[in-house]
Amino acid sequence: MIKVNFSLLYIFIAHFFTAISFSLTAEEILIDEVVASVNDEVVMRSELEERALEVIGRLQASNTKAPPEEEILSQVLDRLIIERIQLLKAKQAGIRYSDEEVNNAISATAQRQGKTLQDLLDDAQKGGISPSIFRQKVREQLLISRVQEGNMNKRVSISEQAIDNFLNTEAGRSWATPDVNLGHIMLPVSSNSSEEATSKVKEAILDIYFQIKNNQDFRGLAIARSKGREAKKGGDMGWKKADQLPEIFMQAIENISPGQITEPIKSDAGFHILKLYSRRGGISENLVQQHNVQHILLIPNEVRDKTQTLEAINKIRVKILNGEKFTENAKLYSEDIGTSLSGGSLGWSVPGQFQPKFEEIMATVNIGVVSEAFETTYGWHILQVTERREQDFSDDIKRSQARNTLKQKRFKEELEIWLKEIRDEAFIDIKL
Repeated sequence: MIKVNFSLLYIFIAHFFTAISFSLTAEEILIDEVVASVNDEVVMRSELEERALEVIGRLQASNTKAPPEEEILSQVLDRLIIERIQLLKAKQAGIRYSDEEVNNAISATAQRQGKTLQDLLDDAQKGGISPSIFRQKVREQLLISRVQEGNMNKRVSISEQAIDNFLNTEAGRSWATPDVNLGHIMLPVSSNSSEEATSKVKEAILDIYFQIKNNQDFRGLAIARSKGREAKKGGDMGWKKADQLPEIFMQAIENISPGQITEPIKSDAGFHILKLYSRRGGISENLVQQHNVQHILLIPNEVRDKTQTLEAINKIRVKILNGEKFTENAKLYSEDIGTSLSGGSLGWSVPGQFQPKFEEIMATVNIGVVSEAFETTYGWHILQVTERREQDFSDDIKRSQARNTLKQKRFKEELEIWLKEIRDEAFIDIKL
């Protein structure tokens, strides 16, 4: 239920944009007041003003013409209301993020930008945002993302049939095909050419082929000798979807690596040499190394701190090194309730299944060797790899990526519907 006093809203808008300027300091803002209540939460005037100024600042920085003042304020207030509702849902669900998790999220963002955690905090402070406020903003965004993800997972389900249908469409087939960046040299042969004339063109294309093999520049030869449409550009065809190329081209480049050239190809139009500069996207053969792994986990608790837990798992490791069976010790001591009864077996691994430290140890330890104790967020582990193999996951990866593609599309659609629903369900009172 929404109660809106529009006359007061417009008075506030006029007052706000008349009274405030970019030179206004915090000390000059004398009054704070509630501008909206959302269930048990409130939105304060100072928060609305601060967010509006952020929006205006971004528009000015990008030389974008700002919409009318009333529109900016209305949109910002609506966004703050939606955020409040989602944060309330996170609170009701008991979702929390520790200081460590918030710092990890900031560090991950900084790393993507080539910065450190402190760099981001310093940048925020230069913009007038204290480290504590910056962390709080990050925490709120994490909570909102978690609430959205949890609700969308309940609403969005992609069936195997939906994946099949997508992969069988023209868009799906194109999506699964890689993009290729090609160079092309072509010498034409007309359909009514004599055998002798065709033979001379074949000799000419072979001469070009062997020159390239002897490290002659492909682009230079294309400019000098190719009769193809791309000759003046050094034969560059640019990026193409592989399934948009002639079938004989697709077959020719299928088994070559970037930087390599094809042998001369004969088509109805003449002879061709292709150079594969690079390939991106699509689904190709994916041989993945798998590990059959078992582990023992001990978790620090109220009576056994981190150091004592490390000592305890090292004692177990010594027992195994002295001849006791790994599986029996896992059944007796492992605190991973999901695997202890099976002797600590985690089965065959899939890339990305475990935490990075676990995968690092698993990939480097020799078969049959008991690893040194190592720590993850779960606790202290020792592990043993019993087998390794290479498995082709091309089809599994293709279907998984197709599922994610469809899910992302549905996520956006369902999110808009859900946000409207929770706004309609909330008690919102706008009062300025």
